[in-house]
Amino acid sequence: MLPTKEEAEKELEIAGELNPGPWVMHSLNVGIAARNIAHLVPGLDEDKAYIVGILHDIGRRVGIVNIPKHVYEGYVYCMQKGWEEAARVCMTHSYVLMREAFDYEPTRVEEIEIKKYIMNCTADDYDRLIQLCDSLATDYGFVILEKRFVDVTRRYGIMGGYVAGWNKTFEIKEEFEKAMGSSIYDVLPDIGRTTLLSPPPWKPPVK
Repeated sequence: MLPTKEEAEKELEIAGELNPGPWVMHSLNVGIAARNIAHLVPGLDEDKAYIVGILHDIGRRVGIVNIPKHVYEGYVYCMQKGWEEAARVCMTHSYVLMREAFDYEPTRVEEIEIKKYIMNCTADDYDRLIQLCDSLATDYGFVILEKRFVDVTRRYGIMGGYVAGWNKTFEIKEEFEKAMGSSIYDVLPDIGRTTLLSPPPWKPPVK
């Protein structure tokens, strides 16, 4: 079950009021990218792609949190709403390597629950689509993958599994381009201009 497009957009608006930040426009752009790509992929529902795209980071509604926290909070929130398909993408979007990402035993409650879920989950086309679009969308528009990878690294530094995750994302890109019969970049508005922009990395406001 999923919310309507209007309901999903309203949820993102409310979440942005609870926790303002560039993540809100990033989420909207992930939805737009997912919709535009899905439009050209046989068998994909572009409305579903848009909805799960704009809700993938909805766990950030609780505040400025780390990756496992926002992943799990988004899953819990969507499940409470009865939106199982959106809840699934909340869980999978940050783990492009899926099972391979968990070559360790997590100790935090959220990560333990995420690992249980991922270990019993096989990524479908919507999981992979949002994993891809998460690396194509910024708050100021759309960028090539290499630019997005640099942007994230500037904010968080190099973390374990980054390069393997990048390689997997390029594989997903190629899979969708084969299905589309064109480049993913052909359907991302104004990507030539926004890729060349270099805004400073966003930092949480000091309270």
